[in-house]
Amino acid sequence: MNVYDSERMLQQMHVLSVFATDVIDDADVIIINTCAIREKAVQKVYSFLGRLTAIKRKRQDVRVIVAGCVAQQMGSLLIQRFPFIDIVLGTHAVHRLPEYLKRLDRDGGPVIDTEMTADIPEFPADMPVLPQNTVSRHVTIMRGCDNFCTYCVVPYVRGREVSRRPEDIIAEIKMLVSAGVKEVTLLGQNVNSYGIKEGLVSFPQLLEQVNDLGGLERIRFVTSHPKDLSEDLMNSFARLDKLCNHIHLPVQSGSNWILAKMNRKYTREIYMDTVIKLRAISPGIAVTTDIIAGFPGETDDDFAQTIDLMTSVEFDHIFAFVYSDRPDTPASRIPEKVADPVKGERLRRALEIQEGITRQAYSRLIGRVFPVMVEGYSKNQLKSGGVVQWPQIELSGRTSENRIVNFYAPTPDPEADMDFSNGRIQNVRIDRACENSLWGTAVKQDDLCITPKKGEAYVA
Repeated sequence: MNVYDSERMLQQMHVLSVFATDVIDDADVIIINTCAIREKAVQKVYSFLGRLTAIKRKRQDVRVIVAGCVAQQMGSLLIQRFPFIDIVLGTHAVHRLPEYLKRLDRDGGPVIDTEMTADIPEFPADMPVLPQNTVSRHVTIMRGCDNFCTYCVVPYVRGREVSRRPEDIIAEIKMLVSAGVKEVTLLGQNVNSYGIKEGLVSFPQLLEQVNDLGGLERIRFVTSHPKDLSEDLMNSFARLDKLCNHIHLPVQSGSNWILAKMNRKYTREIYMDTVIKLRAISPGIAVTTDIIAGFPGETDDDFAQTIDLMTSVEFDHIFAFVYSDRPDTPASRIPEKVADPVKGERLRRALEIQEGITRQAYSRLIGRVFPVMVEGYSKNQLKSGGVVQWPQIELSGRTSENRIVNFYAPTPDPEADMDFSNGRIQNVRIDRACENSLWGTAVKQDDLCITPKKGEAYVA
């Protein structure tokens, strides 16, 4: 969501003829778009602002803008701590950035806007589509959250849940597709509840509308809450050919006792039953999740149940973090805190277990062929520098299951159906499994008896 908001701010700056630079000393405007979901993220903001003190001292005309969740949470307190900040832009004020820059020039500052509005303002339809990533882009379909998990700050910094109109979402995606985008990721704190409060179409119905758009190759979404993942949405993975075979389904803990304290409103049994249904509906679907280590009151047995759930489900990947108190959340007031060394050891253990699960899962893919959407050169190729030519070119992309695949691209054959331009879907045979990625070789369409489909792979 912050990536999406950052793109929107870049678009607005572009309209003002202010363009991005990679050299901070050349910048006339510095925007820090912030996250408050964990304490570590907030500390990074403060550290970066501290480094800007010297820049602002040398060039007082540089505009410093703090946007996003930390801005929403701290408001005027940010100005007290860092008086050189010119604009504090809350999560509901991104669309007012140009207005505030003009106000600074006219009236001076600072400007603080942390007002929580009840709707999602739409940006002009003719906003430029910036070229930073022409293959895959994010599209926010809703904002805020009504679930109030006891550890989560989102309802307090992003507000209550509100959905965008489907026609506005479709118009934005059409604009992206017309600029060459091939894949969109639909964003919401809980996409399962899209449109319900407003009486709009359901999320599965929205997916159908997006699936019908010409020129779009793939659809992804995040995030689904396990408590209300409907069978209609599950069946969308089988019905909709453009919907990728991957779901991010945060579980947070494998202990029913801890899940209740988190206010997650499901049990481990419900979660595991949901995963079984998903895998029956869409064979080969990749399931990723979030894990919190050391939630207040978590015992060794509670954590052991989390490990047991991980090994039972066999997630593709996990995003695991130690618990940290967030302001205003009920969990911050729970007295039974877990010691930092214990939290750290539990995190290490979860990551170690998952590394083994992923390695085994990836090794089973060797020799199979998957459709991969080309995203550009591999990291190795980019690091090598200089001019690269076939047959040494290494490209990178993702499968429908969101697995990173680096692959060798043979010299293009005009008579073969092999096109390595960004956004092209190319069949790749998996030759080697690494810790967090796969390596393979592009294969011709003729090398396969049948074109791989979602949820399926074939031996070349």
